[in-house]
Amino acid sequence: MLFNSTEFILGFLPLTLVAFFLLGRASRNLALGSLILASLIFYAWWRPFNVVLIAPSIIVNFTLARMMERLDQDERRALLRKSILVVGIVFNIAFLGYFKYINFLRGTINDVFSANLVLSEIILPLGISFITFQKIAFLVDVYAKRVKMFTLQDYALFVLFFPQLIAGPIVHFREVMPQFHAAPCRFEARNISVGLTLLVFGLFKKVVIADRIAPLVSPVFDQAAELGGASFLLSWMAAIGFTLQIYFDFSGYSDMALGLARLFGIVLPQNFNSPLKASSIIEFWSRWHMTLTRFLTAYIYNPLVLSLSRRRAAKVVAGTAATAGKLESFLHFLVFPTITTMLVAGIWHGAGYTFIVWGLLHGAYLAINHGWRLVRPMVWRDRASYERWMRPIGWVLTFVAVVIAMVWFRSSSCAVALDMMKGMIGANGVALPGTIVEHLGSTGLQIKSTPYTAYNFMSLAAWIAAALFVALAFPNTLEILAGHEPALGVRPDAKQSAFAAAITWRPSLAWTCGMSVMAFIAILSLGGPSAFLYWQF
Repeated sequence: MLFNSTEFILGFLPLTLVAFFLLGRASRNLALGSLILASLIFYAWWRPFNVVLIAPSIIVNFTLARMMERLDQDERRALLRKSILVVGIVFNIAFLGYFKYINFLRGTINDVFSANLVLSEIILPLGISFITFQKIAFLVDVYAKRVKMFTLQDYALFVLFFPQLIAGPIVHFREVMPQFHAAPCRFEARNISVGLTLLVFGLFKKVVIADRIAPLVSPVFDQAAELGGASFLLSWMAAIGFTLQIYFDFSGYSDMALGLARLFGIVLPQNFNSPLKASSIIEFWSRWHMTLTRFLTAYIYNPLVLSLSRRRAAKVVAGTAATAGKLESFLHFLVFPTITTMLVAGIWHGAGYTFIVWGLLHGAYLAINHGWRLVRPMVWRDRASYERWMRPIGWVLTFVAVVIAMVWFRSSSCAVALDMMKGMIGANGVALPGTIVEHLGSTGLQIKSTPYTAYNFMSLAAWIAAALFVALAFPNTLEILAGHEPALGVRPDAKQSAFAAAITWRPSLAWTCGMSVMAFIAILSLGGPSAFLYWQF
């Protein structure tokens, strides 16, 4: 079941809310129990066997966490606690690896060694990557004694809470469980109004913007896969179009997740903050999929840097380490951990060579950006001048870098991505729809004809212009709702522009009418071909 489906909007959600509020009058535990049951129904809706797969995993992780908790006070058993943590991490990675990567591994072995391993059909459980990261983070937090008390109901609710179940945000137990324990489990006008506003904004972004761009972008990638020869203009338009499609798809999902949780009185962490406004790739990753960035930094990048630092320190003590120069230290302590972390991010996103390239590209981007930050004060000392000139240039460079990487994210194979890359540098020539070529007449340019229709061409150009304008010129949903803490820690910005201040959300007749119109348009748009791009990550 997806958030942008009729059965969810008009059936599942209203029934779940009614049951939650009615049971909340009698007991908080009953209300929270109904949320767990509803989340299981939500998870099983598309494929009931999903519950059979996820339930044992929940039990195993809960048992391991409970074992570590009980050993918490016994310092003599520290090694045993660490061993349990390692077992839990290996179990979760193996669980994810089997369902998501076993066929990719078999295919790679076939490609490299000309083997004939059979690729079996394996259907990914919903949101398996998000659930796995969340369970690993919980085990690490229990081991580090950041989580000390929990019940099976607490843990099940933490893992299964349906607003963040299939595509995040990746939350920490200590962020949400105190809220569940304190939740009144009753109808509160402020939570309902803020939650519905977030839900409507997100649904509109998803079904009215992202889903309208998708069918205009797909034919270009499909043609590159079937015939090759993607042309210059269409390659760039498809690449930018897909970037905007996934931007509004994920932005819309993030708003809906926050809104749905808020209906139940729960405030989730921010996961999306206008990343296309970023003027550096470092800033982009501080705005895009923010909880994933937080997880990768805390549980992969930082431990890796710490491990490398300890090894270097041990060699220094032993007198076996050579004196490292600045370049060697930069490569050793920043470039290697950064590229390794982003490689993991790429593999986590999908089982395919294209996702590996996507991760490595972003790793290289980040390493270059960090290197420039170290060098820049020596070559451009005037900070004010640098900001004035380089911020717009940095935005262009960041946008182009993200768009290029998105081609690899979207392409079905490396061959398709390479053909699109060739098109973007002009190696495949320039092509336009036949009717446009005829209308242009003789221009002296070598312009070929493409079967891509003139209507689709002009529609994609218009959607790109409109979507870019919305993404760059308007404040995002959380900025508009900042006065009501739409996400954890989000507060009004004293430096916001006059335009942003003017459209800040305040309960009024005008806002009610505007949201009603948006909701009406979004609901009318339900039912078309659509799926969240992150739904099986």
